[in-house]
Amino acid sequence: MSKVCQITGKKAQVGNNVSHSKRRTKRKFEVNLHTKKFYWVEEDMWIELRVSARALRTINKIGLNAAIKKAEADGNLDIRDIRILSL
Repeated sequence: MSKVCQITGKKAQVGNNVSHSKRRTKRKFEVNLHTKKFYWVEEDMWIELRVSARALRTINKIGLNAAIKKAEADGNLDIRDIRILSL
């Protein structure tokens, strides 16, 4: 499974390590991902999402249902990719 946030679509970026002598070598900036359980009230079920720290703030601000709908509209999430824990 790739390291991509299911809500925001954030993924790893590529950059350089720069030494004291200014030599540059490639490196990756990974995303701060967490596997988190949420209770989806509108569907009356527990789900599990891989979300970034920024996505957690987004969910707290606009709500889980609105965040899922926005992620679907942006093309970051497909409903079939949501892991359902219990009904």
